[in-house]
Amino acid sequence: MSRALATSDPSQGSRPVLQALPADLDPTRLPAHVAVIMDGNGRWARRRNLPRVMGHREGVEALKRTLRLCSDWGIGALTAYAFSTENWSRPGEEVSFLMALFERVLARELEGLEREQVRIRFFGDLQQLPTGLQELIASAEARTANNVGIHFNVCTNYGGRRELVRAARRLADQVARGELDPAAIDEAAFAAELHTAGESDPDLLIRTSGEQRISNFLLWQLAYAELHVTDVLWPDFDAQSLTLALQDYQGRQRRFGGVDPVSP
Repeated sequence: MSRALATSDPSQGSRPVLQALPADLDPTRLPAHVAVIMDGNGRWARRRNLPRVMGHREGVEALKRTLRLCSDWGIGALTAYAFSTENWSRPGEEVSFLMALFERVLARELEGLEREQVRIRFFGDLQQLPTGLQELIASAEARTANNVGIHFNVCTNYGGRRELVRAARRLADQVARGELDPAAIDEAAFAAELHTAGESDPDLLIRTSGEQRISNFLLWQLAYAELHVTDVLWPDFDAQSLTLALQDYQGRQRRFGGVDPVSP
């Protein structure tokens, strides 16, 4: 990632200095996949009497920090809810700013993502995005496809219900063409038609700004995720905030519908 994303040690050239895992976190019990609903950019700006777009700019910095920390601390995947299918209803100037912001940030950071072996994928209905952004997304995915570092997934023009309908239609098309027996449709077959095919389900969902809902995000994939809600607004989300979320996660007993093991 670019030097803007990490502190560099002059003695090591441009290689970023890794941030050590906090001592009060168990490295053997970290989530493999963290998802984040990045809420509160507008409120962050409003509390400072700033335009909403300034909140979005600071939100990008928070996402870069979070990606850096997850990568440094050994978390294998980070999925961020960047723009929902419902976000088109926002004021036109805000939507236009967000699209331009996505394009600028991706163009600026792609070389760094390649250097740090980050694999980036975009989930959602990408055909509705501006042509220039679509082209950048295709280039970024192709250039990082073989990278072996953290998986960074960006949900853009994404809606969980739309994703489920899309998967059902794709399976129905296969049945109609005689390529698939309806009796063969199981959870694995359905999951293979989702945007997230090939990615593990999130273990932990973090939502900032205190809102207690999942807002049409990863409806299938979050079935057994642990939920952590914080009042911190997304632009203020930092290493301490992530540490608290991971401590919360490590304090849970994940039973997946079963029962607690009986103590000897």
